[in-house]
Amino acid sequence: MDKKLTKVNFTNLSKILFPQLQIKKAQLIEYYIKIAPKMLVFLANRPLALTRFPDGIEKEGFYEKDAPQGTPSWVKTVSIYSDTAKREVNYVICDQLDTLIWLANLVAIEIHIPFFKLDSPKEPDFLFFDVDPEPPASYENTAQVALLLKEKLEQKGLKSYVKTSGKKGLHILVPIKRENSFRQTREFAHTIGKELAKESEIIVSEAADSKKPGTVYIDYPQNSHGKTMICPYSLRATQEATVSTPLEWDEVKKRIKPPEFNIFSVTARKTEPWKHIFENPQKLKVG
Repeated sequence: MDKKLTKVNFTNLSKILFPQLQIKKAQLIEYYIKIAPKMLVFLANRPLALTRFPDGIEKEGFYEKDAPQGTPSWVKTVSIYSDTAKREVNYVICDQLDTLIWLANLVAIEIHIPFFKLDSPKEPDFLFFDVDPEPPASYENTAQVALLLKEKLEQKGLKSYVKTSGKKGLHILVPIKRENSFRQTREFAHTIGKELAKESEIIVSEAADSKKPGTVYIDYPQNSHGKTMICPYSLRATQEATVSTPLEWDEVKKRIKPPEFNIFSVTARKTEPWKHIFENPQKLKVG
């Protein structure tokens, strides 16, 4: 790692962050440098939320929206009023490699993004579905539901994209034109979930049912202004150092194991399934 090629002053590079795999902070930073060409397009022009683990994933981490004290002057930030916090929150904007390296040096293992861009904060640019299994539901059950969801969206003329959550579920996104409110996208996602719940006993579409054993929940409330998703290619704070990884739909049909998509394997992937995701935003037909 050539320290002369970045503005960041590195600290504690030998600290172990993932004890089971003996992954050091230097390796975390190297991962984000390698994945930056694929990841920065998703981070750009969005206020970030971070989950930081300064002492490694087995110690208590913390969720952070405010830019931390000591943020360098060259890191772009934006102040946005938070209805929840009842105050202005100073968010980090990651629009360059140095900022991503700086976030890695802060041990921001998980980087979360909202469903809007700064120039149009009230109009989401993604429709989002979190397909979340409740044990003993398996990955195979999750994949089955994800494929049913893909088919349902296609019936409505919508092309969807899928990624691992980095944990037990799958995330499905539809890039949309920025002309709808969050209420409209949330209601649309809920309607899709309810339709699928009528067609499959394993699917639930209401939060009250989300913990029923052996079911797969299609989480629609995430389509809200204050909600975020884990950024594509972000690491997760898991023992396996998993990554939220964009997939080809054909991969979902195979017996893949989500933990296989990790800090070591993802940078070696030749495919880039979401490369053109922003090129053709789709019109969402809402009532």
